[in-house]
Amino acid sequence: MTSLSPESSQSSLSRIRVGSAPDSWGVWFPDDPAQVPWQRFLDEVAQSGYEWIELGPYGYLPTDPAILTAETSRRGLKVSAGTVFTGLHHGEAVWEKTWAHVADNAVLAQAMGAKHLVVIPSFWRDDKTGEVLEPDTLTPEQWRSLTSLTERLGKEVRERYGLRIVVHPHADTHIDSEENVVRFLDGTDSDLVSLCLDTGHYAYCGGDSVKLIETYGERIGYLHLKQVDPEILSEVKAKGTPFGPAVAQGVMCEPPMGVPELGPVLEAAGKLDVDLFAIVEQDMYPCAPSAPLPIAQRTRAFLRSCGA
Repeated sequence: MTSLSPESSQSSLSRIRVGSAPDSWGVWFPDDPAQVPWQRFLDEVAQSGYEWIELGPYGYLPTDPAILTAETSRRGLKVSAGTVFTGLHHGEAVWEKTWAHVADNAVLAQAMGAKHLVVIPSFWRDDKTGEVLEPDTLTPEQWRSLTSLTERLGKEVRERYGLRIVVHPHADTHIDSEENVVRFLDGTDSDLVSLCLDTGHYAYCGGDSVKLIETYGERIGYLHLKQVDPEILSEVKAKGTPFGPAVAQGVMCEPPMGVPELGPVLEAAGKLDVDLFAIVEQDMYPCAPSAPLPIAQRTRAFLRSCGA
């Protein structure tokens, strides 16, 4: 475990705001009997010492801003971002459907005072069944659609809702490895498109988070803090296991038990000297209802030891 000295922690991490998300409570869907009720999530995330949360899948938390404001306020919680799923590499044909999904999330995020919308690309294989839905690489034309429509999304979300999109590289999507993340960043306008760097997903796909922050720091608009278990990851990669079953096997693990080390990641992010959310998002679907709280409490304590 790498920790920062108190002096460097105070200076470099003072603009990083730590939070958590429904994902760290095993929540992947708006409604699922395997998931904890939203009231329990809010109770336990506050009990764990977090101040900031994400909305998670639209419909899991109340979508009435008045109700959600009352429920979060009385627990001392604030919302950092909403989350949307897109398949913009499919081109203009999917724009209207995508925008309808984005708008619902953006309205709620804006009403809750959030400033970000986390954008996750669509999966090329089903994260539950492993069914291959489309090729795992994009054609040049699909890359052009992905970059141009993501820029359009960033522009319209900002103009209509005052939110900034942060695109989340994700396992089993087309924005995953260092090569694809760099290609995406180089192909998009930095004024319209920033990155949500998920340390776990990037490591899952072979990337180095510290290197990315040091190289593309001006494009990092948001962080998801997560680790992977190297041994399970090696097995997953060898067998070609889809992401969903890999999570069920525990590939995403509690820090500081995995990689990357979060101390150096936070230190590198702190040197950017910008306001930055660092949201703990440990994929745990499905999990026992009693599992998330102690993990969340230990994780918050660990992050404090890193200066965050």
